[in-house]
Amino acid sequence: METISAYGEIAEELKRQVRGYKFENRLSDAGRVVACGDGVLTVEGLPNVKNGELLYIGRDKYALAMNLEEYKIGAILLADSYELSEGDIAYSTGKIVGVPVGDALLGRVVNPLGVPLDGGKPITSKKYRSVEAPAPAIFDRANVNQPLLTGIKAIDSMIPVGKGQRELIIGDRQTGKTALAVDTIINQKGKNVVCVYVAIGQKTSSVNSVIQTLKQYGALDYTVVVCSTASESAPLQYIAPYTGTAIAEEFMYSGRDVLIVYDDLSKHAVAYRAISLLLKRPSGREAYPGDIFYIHSRLLERSARLSDKLGGGSLTALPIIETLAGDISAYIPTNVISITDGQIYLESELFRSGVRPAVNVGLSVSRVGGAAQCKAMKKVSGKVRLDLAHYREMAQFSQFGAELDDSTKSILGKGARLTEILKQNQASPVSMSHTVIALTVMMNDLFSDIPVREVNAAMDNFLDFLEANHPELAARIEETQQLSDEDEQLIKEYLAVYKGNVTRIAEDRKALQSGGPS
Repeated sequence: METISAYGEIAEELKRQVRGYKFENRLSDAGRVVACGDGVLTVEGLPNVKNGELLYIGRDKYALAMNLEEYKIGAILLADSYELSEGDIAYSTGKIVGVPVGDALLGRVVNPLGVPLDGGKPITSKKYRSVEAPAPAIFDRANVNQPLLTGIKAIDSMIPVGKGQRELIIGDRQTGKTALAVDTIINQKGKNVVCVYVAIGQKTSSVNSVIQTLKQYGALDYTVVVCSTASESAPLQYIAPYTGTAIAEEFMYSGRDVLIVYDDLSKHAVAYRAISLLLKRPSGREAYPGDIFYIHSRLLERSARLSDKLGGGSLTALPIIETLAGDISAYIPTNVISITDGQIYLESELFRSGVRPAVNVGLSVSRVGGAAQCKAMKKVSGKVRLDLAHYREMAQFSQFGAELDDSTKSILGKGARLTEILKQNQASPVSMSHTVIALTVMMNDLFSDIPVREVNAAMDNFLDFLEANHPELAARIEETQQLSDEDEQLIKEYLAVYKGNVTRIAEDRKALQSGGPS
């Protein structure tokens, strides 16, 4: 009897749950794939789909609606096309592409969809951001007046980069563009700046080399790498920079400073051109579609320094463009130059002649200028560009074999030493204070008695001497961000003491050699 009673109670409970069940009609638009190939598919149906909407194809495959026509739509596939076929059903989701964001991504390598590629554990971030987002309004922005130091003497002194700025790195292949950007990331160690490196259409070996360099110098801990290599489909290469920007914006809107590198936008433009041609969009100059300018402008306009009411965060962009035979007047280079706030032009001839970084001072410019420099750097770097330009003009004139007077020889010697001091090895960033001290010495021509080839070694030894005997000088410059007249005089006095020590050591060594064993 107890068993029958128990069954009766269960039956009553089931009836009560059935009576209380609410039926819901769930409707979603669906269409049919009528053509598929080369990463592009055509779908019939889906009358309510929106541009940029995410489509679900099935088996965890997604596509992005790009062309909206009267009876069909064109979409780019965010997966391998060989896994789909004509007749598959496509469903509208009402969403656009989103990626996980937040601190969980620091130190990770992900693809443009946020899937980890480094073999680590799955990313468990609860926050997602759409890859497309409107740029901050003008009234939501603050002035770009805080320096973002690259650790590269030639750039920090003559082409300063500010937090929130968009500074283009442009030059032929194999001129050190990626190395310059990676050095800038390495220099952000300990400066509370989050970095995002976006690799677009690069060789897998090149991306691995960058990752190993970042790991070697401890920079991967505060960096997110978004990777879409040359082996990936054009749609994935196309959305990669937008994914990187969405990841960076999460840090920016939380009040942090962010640096993002797009390496490079030339390949991004090529990927978008391939997609547009497959979608049968009308082509324009160099077969690029008419909106090629817009895809880069809406990307780079998202970089800004936010006002204090929005947290005061910043997003600094270093887009990279590859030129062909130094032609900066080509279509894509001129487009991106007109969008950005200046450019760092790396020249092949300078690179081959041993000037590295191979920065062409005449064609490089920062439209923020001295507003993004501290007072100490601004004081010593005022005439560096003019002196270098004067030196190169004189050097060209002296090639004709004319006799030179003493003043011309002095200008040539000072310019040659200044050019030498601005050379820098890869992955060896220089602090702001050391750059200020070095330029103080050079602009006062205090190394005029040192041969050009020995200038860099002499400067390194002098800086080591200061760190060992007078560390308070560099510390004071770093703390106050200023170079007082007293500190400038101290640099001259310490240099005189250093030179005296070097001379005395050289004389003692000479005397020891001449009076050696008989």
